[in-house]
Amino acid sequence: MKVAILSRNRHCYSTRRLREAAVQRGHDVKVLDTLKFSIMIEQQHPELFYRGRRLSHYDAVVPRIGASVTTYGTSVVRQFQQMGVFTANTANAISNTRDKLRCLQILSKYDIGIAPTSFVRDRRDILLAIERVGGAPVIIKLMEGTQGVGVILAETQKVAEAILETLHGARQNVLIQKFVAESKGKDVRAFVVGDRVVAAMRRVAQGQEFRSNIHRGGKAEALDLPKDYERTAIEAAKILGLRVAGVDMLESKDGPQVIEVNSSPGLEGIETCTNIDVAGAIMDYITEQVAFPELDVRERLSLETGYGVAELVIPPGPEFEGKSIRESGIREKDIVVLTVESQGLSTQNPRSTHVLHAGDRLLCFGKNESMKSLVPERPRRRRKKKLVKETSF
Repeated sequence: MKVAILSRNRHCYSTRRLREAAVQRGHDVKVLDTLKFSIMIEQQHPELFYRGRRLSHYDAVVPRIGASVTTYGTSVVRQFQQMGVFTANTANAISNTRDKLRCLQILSKYDIGIAPTSFVRDRRDILLAIERVGGAPVIIKLMEGTQGVGVILAETQKVAEAILETLHGARQNVLIQKFVAESKGKDVRAFVVGDRVVAAMRRVAQGQEFRSNIHRGGKAEALDLPKDYERTAIEAAKILGLRVAGVDMLESKDGPQVIEVNSSPGLEGIETCTNIDVAGAIMDYITEQVAFPELDVRERLSLETGYGVAELVIPPGPEFEGKSIRESGIREKDIVVLTVESQGLSTQNPRSTHVLHAGDRLLCFGKNESMKSLVPERPRRRRKKKLVKETSF
Protein backbone atom coordinates (compact mmCIF):
# COMPACT_ATOMS: atom_id res chain seq x y z
CA MET A 1 0.00 0.00 0.00
CA LYS A 2 1.28 3.48 -0.87
CA VAL A 3 0.60 6.06 1.85
CA ALA A 4 1.07 9.83 1.92
CA ILE A 5 1.37 11.70 5.23
CA LEU A 6 0.50 15.38 4.78
CA SER A 7 2.69 17.31 7.20
CA ARG A 8 4.73 20.49 7.16
CA ASN A 9 7.25 19.04 9.62
CA ARG A 10 8.56 15.55 8.87
CA HIS A 11 10.62 15.57 12.08
CA CYS A 12 7.78 16.18 14.57
CA TYR A 13 6.91 13.23 16.82
CA SER A 14 3.48 12.46 15.35
CA THR A 15 4.64 12.49 11.72
CA ARG A 16 7.72 10.43 12.54
CA ARG A 17 5.70 7.80 14.44
CA LEU A 18 3.11 7.48 11.67
CA ARG A 19 5.88 6.99 9.14
CA GLU A 20 7.59 4.36 11.33
CA ALA A 21 4.29 2.48 11.80
CA ALA A 22 3.68 2.45 8.03
CA VAL A 23 7.22 1.20 7.29
CA GLN A 24 6.94 -1.54 9.94
CA ARG A 25 3.84 -2.82 8.14
CA GLY A 26 5.62 -2.94 4.80
CA HIS A 27 3.92 0.10 3.25
CA ASP A 28 5.54 2.54 0.83
CA VAL A 29 5.20 5.86 2.68
CA LYS A 30 6.05 9.46 1.80
CA VAL A 31 5.83 12.60 3.94
CA LEU A 32 4.56 15.45 1.74
CA ASP A 33 4.47 19.15 2.62
CA THR A 34 0.86 20.31 2.37
CA LEU A 35 1.78 23.69 0.88
CA LYS A 36 3.91 22.22 -1.91
CA PHE A 37 0.86 20.87 -3.76
CA SER A 38 -0.81 22.44 -6.78
CA ILE A 39 -4.43 21.64 -7.53
CA MET A 40 -5.65 21.14 -11.09
CA ILE A 41 -9.41 21.06 -11.67
CA GLU A 42 -10.78 19.77 -14.96
CA GLN A 43 -13.99 18.06 -15.99
CA GLN A 44 -13.90 14.41 -14.85
CA HIS A 45 -10.15 14.66 -14.34
CA PRO A 46 -9.09 16.03 -10.92
CA GLU A 47 -5.31 16.11 -10.48
CA LEU A 48 -2.63 17.05 -7.98
CA PHE A 49 0.92 18.22 -8.64
CA TYR A 50 3.70 18.14 -6.05
CA ARG A 51 6.68 20.47 -6.40
CA GLY A 52 5.64 21.05 -10.01
CA ARG A 53 5.40 17.36 -10.98
CA ARG A 54 2.25 15.29 -11.49
CA LEU A 55 1.53 13.26 -8.35
CA SER A 56 1.71 9.48 -8.72
CA HIS A 57 -0.99 7.14 -7.43
CA TYR A 58 -1.55 6.79 -3.67
CA ASP A 59 -3.85 4.38 -1.85
CA ALA A 60 -4.32 6.40 1.32
CA VAL A 61 -3.60 9.79 2.86
CA VAL A 62 -3.09 10.72 6.52
CA PRO A 63 -3.75 14.47 6.88
CA ARG A 64 -1.85 16.36 9.59
CA ILE A 65 -3.27 19.78 8.77
CA GLY A 66 -2.14 22.63 11.05
CA ALA A 67 -4.56 25.40 12.01
CA SER A 68 -2.55 28.02 10.10
CA VAL A 69 -3.05 26.21 6.76
CA THR A 70 -6.59 24.89 7.23
CA THR A 71 -8.09 26.40 4.08
CA TYR A 72 -5.38 25.25 1.70
CA GLY A 73 -4.83 21.99 3.55
CA THR A 74 -8.49 20.95 3.37
CA SER A 75 -8.53 21.85 -0.34
CA VAL A 76 -5.65 19.42 -0.91
CA VAL A 77 -7.41 16.71 1.12
CA ARG A 78 -10.63 17.28 -0.83
CA GLN A 79 -8.73 16.90 -4.10
CA PHE A 80 -7.36 13.55 -2.93
CA GLN A 81 -10.95 12.52 -2.16
CA GLN A 82 -12.07 13.52 -5.66
CA MET A 83 -9.28 11.36 -7.05
CA GLY A 84 -10.66 8.34 -5.17
CA VAL A 85 -7.89 8.16 -2.55
CA PHE A 86 -8.88 7.08 0.99
CA THR A 87 -8.29 9.87 3.51
CA ALA A 88 -8.01 9.14 7.24
CA ASN A 89 -10.12 12.27 7.80
CA THR A 90 -12.15 14.04 5.14
CA ALA A 91 -11.90 17.75 4.32
CA ASN A 92 -15.40 18.43 5.69
CA ALA A 93 -14.67 16.62 8.95
CA ILE A 94 -11.45 18.61 9.46
CA SER A 95 -13.32 21.87 8.78
CA ASN A 96 -16.07 20.90 11.25
CA THR A 97 -13.58 20.60 14.10
CA ARG A 98 -11.27 23.49 13.23
CA ASP A 99 -14.09 25.95 14.03
CA LYS A 100 -14.98 25.44 17.72
CA LEU A 101 -18.42 27.02 17.34
CA ARG A 102 -19.36 24.89 14.33
CA CYS A 103 -18.16 21.77 16.15
CA LEU A 104 -20.38 22.43 19.19
CA GLN A 105 -23.33 23.47 17.02
CA ILE A 106 -23.21 20.12 15.21
CA LEU A 107 -22.93 18.14 18.47
CA SER A 108 -25.71 20.10 20.21
CA LYS A 109 -28.41 18.36 18.17
CA TYR A 110 -27.51 14.97 19.65
CA ASP A 111 -27.47 13.27 23.05
CA ILE A 112 -23.88 14.31 23.68
CA GLY A 113 -22.86 16.15 26.85
CA ILE A 114 -21.36 19.57 26.03
CA ALA A 115 -20.41 22.52 28.21
CA PRO A 116 -23.02 25.34 27.82
CA THR A 117 -21.51 27.82 25.38
CA SER A 118 -22.53 31.24 24.04
CA PHE A 119 -21.41 33.30 21.05
CA VAL A 120 -22.22 37.01 20.79
CA ARG A 121 -20.89 40.12 19.03
CA ASP A 122 -23.17 42.87 20.31
CA ARG A 123 -21.68 44.52 23.41
CA ARG A 124 -25.15 44.75 24.95
CA ASP A 125 -25.52 40.94 24.84
CA ILE A 126 -22.33 40.14 26.77
CA LEU A 127 -23.90 40.26 30.24
CA LEU A 128 -26.84 38.09 29.18
CA ALA A 129 -24.48 35.61 27.53
CA ILE A 130 -22.42 35.23 30.71
CA GLU A 131 -25.56 34.66 32.77
CA ARG A 132 -26.94 32.11 30.27
CA VAL A 133 -23.91 29.83 30.70
CA GLY A 134 -24.17 29.98 34.48
CA GLY A 135 -22.43 33.22 35.43
CA ALA A 136 -18.83 33.95 36.40
CA PRO A 137 -16.32 32.43 36.47
CA VAL A 138 -16.42 31.61 32.75
CA ILE A 139 -13.99 30.32 30.14
CA ILE A 140 -13.35 32.60 27.16
CA LYS A 141 -11.96 30.95 24.02
CA LEU A 142 -10.69 32.22 20.71
CA MET A 143 -12.70 30.48 18.00
CA GLU A 144 -9.69 28.94 16.25
CA GLY A 145 -7.09 28.66 19.01
CA THR A 146 -5.10 25.43 19.47
CA GLN A 147 -2.97 23.78 22.17
CA GLY A 148 -4.52 25.99 24.88
CA VAL A 149 -3.59 29.25 23.18
CA GLY A 150 -6.39 31.82 23.44
CA VAL A 151 -8.15 30.15 26.39
CA ILE A 152 -8.76 32.51 29.32
CA LEU A 153 -10.37 31.99 32.72
CA ALA A 154 -12.35 35.08 33.75
CA GLU A 155 -12.95 34.90 37.51
CA THR A 156 -15.54 37.69 37.71
CA GLN A 157 -18.22 39.19 35.53
CA LYS A 158 -16.39 42.52 35.25
CA VAL A 159 -13.18 40.80 34.13
CA ALA A 160 -15.11 38.71 31.61
CA GLU A 161 -16.81 41.81 30.16
CA ALA A 162 -13.48 43.63 29.86
CA ILE A 163 -11.77 40.70 28.13
CA LEU A 164 -14.64 40.20 25.69
CA GLU A 165 -14.81 43.90 24.79
CA THR A 166 -11.05 43.95 24.21
CA LEU A 167 -11.08 40.86 21.99
CA HIS A 168 -14.10 42.09 20.04
CA GLY A 169 -12.29 45.40 19.55
CA ALA A 170 -9.38 43.45 18.08
CA ARG A 171 -11.86 41.74 15.68
CA GLN A 172 -11.49 38.35 17.35
CA ASN A 173 -14.36 35.86 17.43
CA VAL A 174 -14.66 34.33 20.89
CA LEU A 175 -16.82 31.83 22.75
CA ILE A 176 -18.09 32.12 26.32
CA GLN A 177 -18.20 28.71 28.00
CA LYS A 178 -19.39 27.49 31.36
CA PHE A 179 -16.61 26.88 33.89
CA VAL A 180 -16.98 23.36 35.31
CA ALA A 181 -15.58 23.87 38.80
CA GLU A 182 -15.24 20.17 39.69
CA SER A 183 -13.05 19.65 36.59
CA LYS A 184 -10.75 22.63 37.17
CA GLY A 185 -7.24 21.96 35.95
CA LYS A 186 -7.92 18.57 34.38
CA ASP A 187 -9.61 16.97 31.40
CA VAL A 188 -9.81 13.63 29.58
CA ARG A 189 -8.48 12.96 26.07
CA ALA A 190 -9.90 9.89 24.31
CA PHE A 191 -8.14 8.86 21.10
CA VAL A 192 -10.69 7.45 18.67
CA VAL A 193 -9.69 5.37 15.64
CA GLY A 194 -12.58 4.08 13.53
CA ASP A 195 -15.31 2.90 15.88
CA ARG A 196 -13.27 2.41 19.04
CA VAL A 197 -11.19 4.26 21.61
CA VAL A 198 -7.64 2.93 21.29
CA ALA A 199 -6.13 4.95 24.19
CA ALA A 200 -7.16 7.48 26.82
CA MET A 201 -5.41 9.78 29.26
CA ARG A 202 -6.23 12.33 31.92
CA ARG A 203 -4.33 15.62 31.60
CA VAL A 204 -3.70 17.58 34.78
CA ALA A 205 -2.57 21.22 34.92
CA GLN A 206 0.43 22.12 37.07
CA GLY A 207 0.77 24.93 39.60
CA GLN A 208 -1.60 27.87 39.13
CA GLU A 209 -2.24 27.03 35.47
CA PHE A 210 -5.86 25.98 34.78
CA ARG A 211 -5.17 24.73 31.24
CA SER A 212 -4.27 21.04 31.18
CA ASN A 213 -2.77 20.92 27.65
CA ILE A 214 0.56 19.10 27.42
CA HIS A 215 1.93 22.13 25.51
CA ARG A 216 1.05 24.29 28.54
CA GLY A 217 3.03 22.06 30.91
CA GLY A 218 0.19 19.71 31.86
CA LYS A 219 1.02 16.20 33.04
CA ALA A 220 -0.65 13.12 31.54
CA GLU A 221 -1.62 9.84 33.15
CA ALA A 222 -3.06 6.71 31.53
CA LEU A 223 -6.79 6.24 32.08
CA ASP A 224 -9.10 3.24 31.94
CA LEU A 225 -11.98 5.09 30.32
CA PRO A 226 -15.47 4.57 31.82
CA LYS A 227 -18.11 3.27 29.40
CA ASP A 228 -20.11 6.51 29.25
CA TYR A 229 -16.98 8.50 28.37
CA GLU A 230 -16.03 5.92 25.74
CA ARG A 231 -19.49 6.07 24.18
CA THR A 232 -19.46 9.87 24.17
CA ALA A 233 -16.06 10.03 22.47
CA ILE A 234 -16.98 7.53 19.75
CA GLU A 235 -20.36 9.15 19.07
CA ALA A 236 -18.85 12.66 18.94
CA ALA A 237 -16.25 11.55 16.38
CA LYS A 238 -18.90 9.79 14.26
CA ILE A 239 -21.26 12.77 14.31
CA LEU A 240 -18.48 15.07 13.13
CA GLY A 241 -17.45 12.60 10.43
CA LEU A 242 -14.00 11.86 11.90
CA ARG A 243 -12.27 8.50 11.55
CA VAL A 244 -9.28 9.58 13.64
CA ALA A 245 -9.93 12.04 16.48
CA GLY A 246 -8.82 13.28 19.86
CA VAL A 247 -11.96 13.98 21.90
CA ASP A 248 -11.44 16.23 24.94
CA MET A 249 -13.98 15.94 27.77
CA LEU A 250 -14.51 17.44 31.20
CA GLU A 251 -15.41 15.21 34.14
CA SER A 252 -18.50 17.02 35.39
CA LYS A 253 -20.96 15.90 38.06
CA ASP A 254 -23.44 15.29 35.23
CA GLY A 255 -21.07 13.02 33.31
CA PRO A 256 -18.76 13.63 30.33
CA GLN A 257 -18.91 17.03 28.65
CA VAL A 258 -17.19 17.44 25.29
CA ILE A 259 -15.24 20.70 25.10
CA GLU A 260 -13.24 20.12 21.93
CA VAL A 261 -12.62 17.57 19.18
CA ASN A 262 -9.27 17.51 17.36
CA SER A 263 -8.90 16.13 13.83
CA SER A 264 -5.07 16.05 14.03
CA PRO A 265 -4.44 14.96 17.64
CA GLY A 266 -0.84 14.73 18.75
CA LEU A 267 0.57 11.27 19.47
CA GLU A 268 3.48 12.02 21.78
CA GLY A 269 1.58 12.64 25.01
CA ILE A 270 -0.82 9.72 24.71
CA GLU A 271 1.73 7.18 23.46
CA THR A 272 4.24 8.16 26.14
CA CYS A 273 1.86 7.89 29.08
CA THR A 274 -0.10 4.81 27.92
CA ASN A 275 2.65 2.86 26.10
CA ILE A 276 0.05 2.07 23.42
CA ASP A 277 1.05 2.02 19.75
CA VAL A 278 -1.55 4.55 18.62
CA ALA A 279 0.26 5.23 15.32
CA GLY A 280 0.12 1.50 14.59
CA ALA A 281 -3.62 1.42 15.34
CA ILE A 282 -4.16 4.25 12.83
CA MET A 283 -2.17 2.43 10.14
CA ASP A 284 -3.97 -0.87 10.79
CA TYR A 285 -7.32 0.89 10.46
CA ILE A 286 -6.29 2.58 7.19
CA THR A 287 -5.10 -0.76 5.78
CA GLU A 288 -8.48 -2.32 6.57
CA GLN A 289 -10.41 0.59 5.05
CA VAL A 290 -8.39 0.56 1.82
CA ALA A 291 -9.06 -3.19 1.48
CA PHE A 292 -12.78 -2.72 2.27
CA PRO A 293 -13.61 0.88 1.38
CA GLU A 294 -16.52 2.66 3.01
CA LEU A 295 -19.46 3.57 0.80
CA ASP A 296 -21.85 6.45 1.23
CA VAL A 297 -24.95 4.26 1.53
CA ARG A 298 -27.43 7.13 1.27
CA GLU A 299 -25.79 8.44 -1.88
CA ARG A 300 -25.36 5.08 -3.61
CA LEU A 301 -28.76 3.60 -2.73
CA SER A 302 -30.88 6.71 -3.20
CA LEU A 303 -30.25 7.02 -6.92
CA GLU A 304 -33.58 5.42 -7.80
CA THR A 305 -36.47 7.86 -7.33
CA GLY A 306 -38.70 7.02 -4.38
CA TYR A 307 -36.12 4.95 -2.52
CA GLY A 308 -33.82 5.96 0.30
CA VAL A 309 -32.12 5.11 3.58
CA ALA A 310 -33.87 5.87 6.87
CA GLU A 311 -33.71 5.04 10.57
CA LEU A 312 -36.98 3.50 11.73
CA VAL A 313 -38.27 2.81 15.24
CA ILE A 314 -40.47 -0.17 16.10
CA PRO A 315 -43.65 1.10 17.83
CA PRO A 316 -45.35 -0.77 20.67
CA GLY A 317 -48.25 -2.96 19.57
CA PRO A 318 -48.99 -6.30 17.92
CA GLU A 319 -48.13 -5.26 14.35
CA PHE A 320 -44.35 -5.58 14.85
CA GLU A 321 -43.56 -6.17 18.54
CA GLY A 322 -42.44 -9.74 19.31
CA LYS A 323 -42.42 -10.76 15.66
CA SER A 324 -39.46 -11.78 13.55
CA ILE A 325 -38.44 -9.65 10.58
CA ARG A 326 -40.02 -12.25 8.27
CA GLU A 327 -43.31 -12.35 10.25
CA SER A 328 -43.53 -8.56 10.46
CA GLY A 329 -44.01 -8.22 6.71
CA ILE A 330 -41.31 -5.54 6.48
CA ARG A 331 -39.69 -7.21 3.51
CA GLU A 332 -43.02 -7.43 1.68
CA LYS A 333 -43.27 -3.64 2.11
CA ASP A 334 -40.12 -3.32 -0.04
CA ILE A 335 -37.88 -2.54 2.98
CA VAL A 336 -34.49 -4.16 3.60
CA VAL A 337 -33.18 -4.07 7.19
CA LEU A 338 -29.45 -3.31 7.27
CA THR A 339 -28.91 -2.95 11.03
CA VAL A 340 -30.94 -3.42 14.21
CA GLU A 341 -29.99 -1.59 17.41
CA SER A 342 -31.68 -2.97 20.51
CA GLN A 343 -30.85 -2.14 24.15
CA GLY A 344 -27.44 -0.79 23.21
CA LEU A 345 -26.50 -3.82 21.09
CA SER A 346 -26.14 -3.56 17.31
CA THR A 347 -26.82 -6.44 14.90
CA GLN A 348 -25.53 -6.03 11.36
CA ASN A 349 -27.36 -7.67 8.43
CA PRO A 350 -29.88 -9.37 10.76
CA ARG A 351 -31.42 -12.72 9.81
CA SER A 352 -35.08 -12.96 8.88
CA THR A 353 -35.65 -14.80 12.19
CA HIS A 354 -34.42 -11.82 14.25
CA VAL A 355 -37.19 -10.87 16.73
CA LEU A 356 -38.18 -7.21 16.95
CA HIS A 357 -39.04 -5.32 20.16
CA ALA A 358 -40.70 -1.97 20.79
CA GLY A 359 -38.12 0.81 20.67
CA ASP A 360 -35.68 -1.08 18.40
CA ARG A 361 -33.98 1.23 15.91
CA LEU A 362 -33.65 -0.14 12.38
CA LEU A 363 -31.40 1.26 9.68
CA CYS A 364 -33.24 0.40 6.48
CA PHE A 365 -33.15 0.84 2.73
CA GLY A 366 -36.43 0.82 0.93
CA LYS A 367 -39.40 2.59 -0.55
CA ASN A 368 -39.85 5.97 1.09
CA GLU A 369 -43.66 5.69 1.09
CA SER A 370 -43.50 2.34 2.94
CA MET A 371 -41.04 3.62 5.56
CA LYS A 372 -42.84 6.89 6.25
CA SER A 373 -45.10 5.56 9.03
CA LEU A 374 -42.14 4.14 10.98
CA VAL A 375 -39.90 7.21 10.86
CA PRO A 376 -39.79 8.60 14.45
CA GLU A 377 -41.10 12.09 15.10
CA ARG A 378 -38.45 14.73 15.69
CA PRO A 379 -38.20 15.44 19.43
CA ARG A 380 -39.48 18.81 20.53
CA ARG A 381 -37.01 21.27 21.94
CA ARG A 382 -36.93 21.34 25.70
CA ARG A 383 -37.39 24.83 27.01
CA LYS A 384 -35.04 25.62 29.87
CA LYS A 385 -36.00 27.89 32.70
CA LYS A 386 -34.82 31.37 31.84
CA LEU A 387 -32.00 32.68 33.96
CA VAL A 388 -32.84 36.30 33.21
CA LYS A 389 -35.91 38.14 31.98
CA GLU A 390 -35.87 38.21 28.19
CA THR A 391 -38.17 39.31 25.41
CA SER A 392 -39.18 36.72 22.83
CA PHE A 393 -39.14 37.64 19.17
